[in-house]
Amino acid sequence: MEIKNLPDNPYLLLTPGPLSTTKTVKAAMLRDWCTWDDDYKTIVQEVRDKLVQLATNKTDRYTSVLMQGSGTFSVEATISTAVPENGKLLVLPNGAYGDRIVQIAKTLKIPVVENDSGELDPPDLEKLETTLKADRAITHVAVVHSETTTGMLNPIAEIGKIVKRHGKIFIVDAMSSFGGIPMDIEALDIDFIVSSANKCIQGVPGFGFIIADRKRLMTCKGRARSLSLDLYDQWNTMENDKGKWRYTSPTHVVRAFDQALKELDEEGGVAKRAERYRANHRTLVDGMRGLGFRTLLPDAFQGHFITSFYSPESEQYDFRTFYNKLKTRGFVIYPGKVSKASAFRIGNIGDVYPTDMERLVKTIAASMFWQG
Repeated sequence: MEIKNLPDNPYLLLTPGPLSTTKTVKAAMLRDWCTWDDDYKTIVQEVRDKLVQLATNKTDRYTSVLMQGSGTFSVEATISTAVPENGKLLVLPNGAYGDRIVQIAKTLKIPVVENDSGELDPPDLEKLETTLKADRAITHVAVVHSETTTGMLNPIAEIGKIVKRHGKIFIVDAMSSFGGIPMDIEALDIDFIVSSANKCIQGVPGFGFIIADRKRLMTCKGRARSLSLDLYDQWNTMENDKGKWRYTSPTHVVRAFDQALKELDEEGGVAKRAERYRANHRTLVDGMRGLGFRTLLPDAFQGHFITSFYSPESEQYDFRTFYNKLKTRGFVIYPGKVSKASAFRIGNIGDVYPTDMERLVKTIAASMFWQG
């Protein structure tokens, strides 16, 4: 197979995932694998080890487990398995993905408290402290790191310190941030961190993963409220059968992810990738502000993974028309997800570079039909 003969994508996916991937990641899926074969299981084990190494230097303390499905499947598996029958969950939502954790807890009949700070503000740390003092029944606290509703990067270091001061279990949804910003989950006091193959590591959709404190995870046996999403049983099978999944695994996606991990290392690791993503974000914001667009969030709250912009204040502006004009010119962006403002979003992650952002800004300048 010649990599150069693979077709080019008709457009860049400027989204928070799925995102644009390299030809070599896509090419890795052109071979079939047997889920029981030792060659494939060896790849699974290598992937698991590499994920822990990306998350912390304290690799003996932590372990990882892969879970079929989208990232939400892995979040639900974590909530379902980590919170015991007599447990209670405190969620710090400030967007749709924090709200989804609340919805998961309610669906699972897990007692849940919401400290909702609104879509345009970070979690209220004083309220967190007060809530944990007042409600001793709370056992677990969950927050989204990069809230892709707006692009806000929540202060997980500060949150983790408060959570641990009160002796609670800390769960972090790092769906669109893990692999795209340096972090040490041991230093951040994280017990369970969740992400997905098709985000900053630049794989393709098909599975999520959880990196967990090994001792915490080992206490979760028999807790799960779901058979297929039993995080402990999935981990236990992978541990004892050296990379075997309980049920049919997404073999092609795992192989693509293994290639994506190699390419992350070749780029220089997470720090170098974060540097590129920050350059993408800064190039985009500077260019868009030069065209008169306003960012939804102040710079102090803004992450470098996805950026929200207010829609133009013009009766002639229509997002669908704007979207289609950009798509025909080689770029796909995201609609807004904020309930109280008209906005659109542009992702800065994936196989995307500052030169792509410069081309995008020029394309947007030529697509501003509402200016006449």
